[in-house]
Amino acid sequence: MNFQLIGVNHNSAPVDVRERLAIPETQLPDAIRTLMQQPGVEEGIVLSTCNRVELLTSSQQGSDLREFIRAYFGVSPDALNSHIYEFKQREAVRHIFRVASSLDSMVVGESQILGQVKEAYAIARGLGAVHSALEVLLSRAFAVAKRVRTETAIGSSSVSISSVAVQLAEKIFGSLNNKTVYMVGAGKMAELAARRLMANGVGKILFSNRTHERALQLAEAFGGQAVPFEQLHETADRADIVLTSTGAPEFLFRQEHGERFLARRRNQPMCFIDISVPRNVDPEMDRLDGMFVYDIDDLQAVAAGNSAERKKEAERAEKIVEAEVERFALRMTSLAVVPTILSLQEQCETIRQAEIDRIRGKLGAITPEQEAAIDAMTRGIINKLLHTPITTLKSSASEPEAATIHEIVRRIFNLNSEKPNK
Repeated sequence: MNFQLIGVNHNSAPVDVRERLAIPETQLPDAIRTLMQQPGVEEGIVLSTCNRVELLTSSQQGSDLREFIRAYFGVSPDALNSHIYEFKQREAVRHIFRVASSLDSMVVGESQILGQVKEAYAIARGLGAVHSALEVLLSRAFAVAKRVRTETAIGSSSVSISSVAVQLAEKIFGSLNNKTVYMVGAGKMAELAARRLMANGVGKILFSNRTHERALQLAEAFGGQAVPFEQLHETADRADIVLTSTGAPEFLFRQEHGERFLARRRNQPMCFIDISVPRNVDPEMDRLDGMFVYDIDDLQAVAAGNSAERKKEAERAEKIVEAEVERFALRMTSLAVVPTILSLQEQCETIRQAEIDRIRGKLGAITPEQEAAIDAMTRGIINKLLHTPITTLKSSASEPEAATIHEIVRRIFNLNSEKPNK
């Protein structure tokens, strides 16, 4: 294994750091191409969600992923060093297994992260950035996530960042009955939130999205009203709660907007729950009397209650992940000896064929039966001679001395030279 993973998440960095590294979906191909140009990187994938930005690579020794982050995002080292985590080899495998299984999520057990990892994998694979080692690793990560879902109850109830946002709104207002909610953004997060809002008896839902057709679809599905995105600032004051989940790279709502909203609402309180990264709502709006702004990091307290309920199932899931990490490590270690075994077999077969060709002229005319007998006899000798070294290579693959045995076999049979001695 030669895996490297580097990144930031909701545990290591606040939202104002994460949003500086967030990569819009439309820019992921460019980020992956740039990553693949980094010295030593052979394969790579970029995962960017509201709670994490991570780079996973299969690379040669000495590749510097920190340098890529500094160069690509234009962020100084001092601003990142205390927030970045970096894993290699087995630890990188463990981390990606935990991420795919939602054990590293703000809301433990949420199902969206697996889809996000699969989407990032599909983009990287389509660009040819995933083709061998990462293909094996990510395929196994998806299988591990499925096993966790099947063998534990960690995802038994529907949980997501959106559902936690709705829980927060309930805590603030006590009840959502007769409340008007404005959904800004019409992606998966918005759809999940709308479903949860309807289940909790919200009075009315307004939908607005840059692509108006998508807002119309959600409005029809949930009995709400679609508002053209151009009318966002003219209509937002109709809502008691505004929930934003767009990919906009800048603030959609600033302090001056909040002042106008409060004036039109005659100072009735208004709540913004911003689950976007980068953020859609300027935190300065929270300074206004009657205006309450919560970003995705504020959801952690609510999410902590969810994770506490799932603690027992999460512990079971962690054991599954640990067993799968060990299994994967053994598999990859075993694969490391395959090239040596194949070289050894190829070299011996070359020698066998050369010796048959050399002696054939001295034997004179021989029958097909005799030819087959010579072939079977020499092949049998080679197989018996190779049995012990091949068995030793396979059985010692997971042992501490594996590298030493591997090198001894290559030296004894002269496998390090370009051409075998005949």
